[in-house]
Amino acid sequence: MKNLGNLMKQAQQMQTKMAEMQEKLAETEVTGSSGGGMLTVTVTGKADVRSVKIDPTLVDPNDVEVLEDLIVAAFADAKAKVEELVKTEMDEVTGGLGLPGGMQLPF
Repeated sequence: MKNLGNLMKQAQQMQTKMAEMQEKLAETEVTGSSGGGMLTVTVTGKADVRSVKIDPTLVDPNDVEVLEDLIVAAFADAKAKVEELVKTEMDEVTGGLGLPGGMQLPF
């Protein structure tokens, strides 16, 4: 029973750390860019878009498709950075428990 008590205590500690991590991620902002930095997308660690900045020289009404592609690329860059941030935070919270691949915590 002593081991079960310790296991429950560790689970509660991990749950608290997970909640703290989620709060931290919601407040953290990550910026992705494309077009050599001429277009940026800033998102939170929970992948909520906060801002999009576009260099005016990219705005060509005759070629909207390029601008659309750059927005998608900048968001993908920001998303990759968020995923790396989440992985790093999860490794810290779980203490290297080596959770099974494919576990997408906390999402």
